[in-house]
Amino acid sequence: MDPQTIDHLKELRRQLDYHNHRYYVLDDPEISDAQYDRLLRELEGLESRYPEGITPDSPTQRVGSRPLDKFETVPHTVPMLSLENAFNQEEVQEFEERVKRFLKREEDLTYTVEPKMDGLAIELIYEQGLLIQAATRGDGFVGEDVTQNVRTILAVPLRLQPGKIPAPERLEIRGEVYLRLKDFREFNRKRLEAGEPAFANPRNAAAGSLRQLDPRVTAQRPLFFYAYGLGALTGLPFDGQEEILAALSQWGVPVNPQARRVEGIEAAWSFCQEMEDRRHSLPYEIDGVVIKVDSLALQEKLGVKSRSPRWALAFKFQPSQESTRILNIEVQVGRTGVLTPVAVLQPVVVGGVEVSRATLHNQ
Repeated sequence: MDPQTIDHLKELRRQLDYHNHRYYVLDDPEISDAQYDRLLRELEGLESRYPEGITPDSPTQRVGSRPLDKFETVPHTVPMLSLENAFNQEEVQEFEERVKRFLKREEDLTYTVEPKMDGLAIELIYEQGLLIQAATRGDGFVGEDVTQNVRTILAVPLRLQPGKIPAPERLEIRGEVYLRLKDFREFNRKRLEAGEPAFANPRNAAAGSLRQLDPRVTAQRPLFFYAYGLGALTGLPFDGQEEILAALSQWGVPVNPQARRVEGIEAAWSFCQEMEDRRHSLPYEIDGVVIKVDSLALQEKLGVKSRSPRWALAFKFQPSQESTRILNIEVQVGRTGVLTPVAVLQPVVVGGVEVSRATLHNQ
């Protein structure tokens, strides 16, 4: 392979990585989907002629060809704990009071707040800037290896970009896999046309898509990803959560643009109210707001309880409710002969998703 071809391969990969970053991280694409596809096809053509020039982080290498027999288990270096929940302003304020008592301080705290994505939590492991492993949260201590499937998600970089702060040799990124509402509706429409059952909500669709044994199936699903934090923090020069999100964005990892740093619990509560008011205008489903003490030094002092960190809280929204009419009741017969009543509804949009059928239950 001559030097000119090597340089052309590198340039095509660079362009594709650049445009992925513009689309998924900056939400500001510079070229059309058709132009992107032409670049990708050109790269595929060159790599088919010169297979010795294929690299593991090439955009063409996202989809593996061999289905898995099963998912292997993966222990998390730092447990992926759940968060304590709050359901009203009083409980949010009690969270700050507990934090202040534990720290023995009276002055206001600085928080990072961001929408709580209603998706599937995963961990990405990068070594030397390359994605080497992805795992589900599982029970918080051990997850399932879904590396082949996560590689198919275009929003997840196979190689980190250089930033103002160099990425460490090993980086553990935590985040959420989700579907945008418009993609979820289109995905369900195609499933119904193909005679397949529709998913009840975007979260179930994300979870089902990520747990496919054949990555070629996952590659056909419109999955997105937002990072919200890191696992092990050893050796990283950050003072706060906001700095972590900024560094992730520089490295080409998508973070939620709604996230912000605020002073005091009242400002955090105002953000909760703002997000609850805006939840149905967002392009994805959220079910609350995550509030984190911004200072990493204070996070370390606060530590964790048995199942949740003391320095974070999830404010949960009230469930979405809508009224509609029951048009008919059908009875479905399961494979084991169990009868399940299903209500056929006048279509209604709940949380950005059109609902036309609902399973009925006896009280």
